[in-house]
Amino acid sequence: MLGYENDDLRMPNKIIEMGLLPETVFKILYQAPFKGPLYIEFGDEKSRIALREEEAQFIIVETLS
Repeated sequence: MLGYENDDLRMPNKIIEMGLLPETVFKILYQAPFKGPLYIEFGDEKSRIALREEEAQFIIVETLS
């Protein structure tokens, strides 16, 4: 994750509180059907969280090769 798109300060605090900080490497495990939440895994302890589309839209990502 490169950072956040938060120019108008609408990003939910939940994203930072869950530990998704800039430069965090995470893996998308799956997305629930019907545009449901994205389930991701990150960190050495393999934390797993769900992000709604409204929350995930604020995260700027870069794919790793």
